[in-house]
Formats: sequence, C-alpha cells, structure tokens
Amino acid sequence: MDVLKKGFSMAKEGVVAAAEKTKEGLEEAAAKTKEGVMYVGTKTKEGVVSSVNTVAQKTTDQANLVGEAAVAGANEVSGKAVEGLETVVASTGLINPAEPSQTEEAAEPAADAGQ
Repeated sequence: MDVLKKGFSMAKEGVVAAAEKTKEGLEEAAAKTKEGVMYVGTKTKEGVVSSVNTVAQKTTDQANLVGEAAVAGANEVSGKAVEGLETVVASTGLINPAEPSQTEEAAEPAADAGQ
C-alpha cells in the first residue's frame, strides 16, 4: 500500500509541476498575444488615419479643380453670351458697330486725364 501511495504522490507532484509549467506558459503566451494584438491595432490605426488624411486631401484637391473649372466655364459662357448679344444687336441695327459704345467713350476721357 505504501508503494501505491508513494507512486500516486509522485504522480500528483508531476501533475502539479506540469500544471504550474502550463500556467506559466499560458500566462506568457497570453502576454505575447496581447502585445502582438496591440501592435497590430496600433499599426492599423496609423494606417487608417493616414488613409483618411490622404482621401481628405485628394477630395479637397478634386473639389478645387472642379471649382476652378466651373468658374472658368462660367467666364467662358458669359463671354460667349456677351459676344452673341453684341452680334445680335449689331445685326438688328440697334447700334452702329462703327460708332464707339458708351463704355468706350467713358473709358477714353479717363485715359486722357492720366496724360
């Protein structure tokens, strides 16, 4: 009977030692896992922030280009409209193209005053 008790006692000590080693191994593995997850999370967050900033900058650039194109287009359209109106008015005989317009006459005295 003593042999059995001694054998079971030794087996129990072995199981306890293995459990302690397993516990230490699990704690170390958990710490390493946590460290790895935190590292990946940090790098992912940095990448997302960088991507968001890049997208915001590109959106701003595109909005500026669209705004500039709209202004240029509006200027061109208004210029063409004025030219078209001048042509229509001249062709209907409402004004004589050979005569200076009122805006041209107003500009001439201002130019003369500077001399």
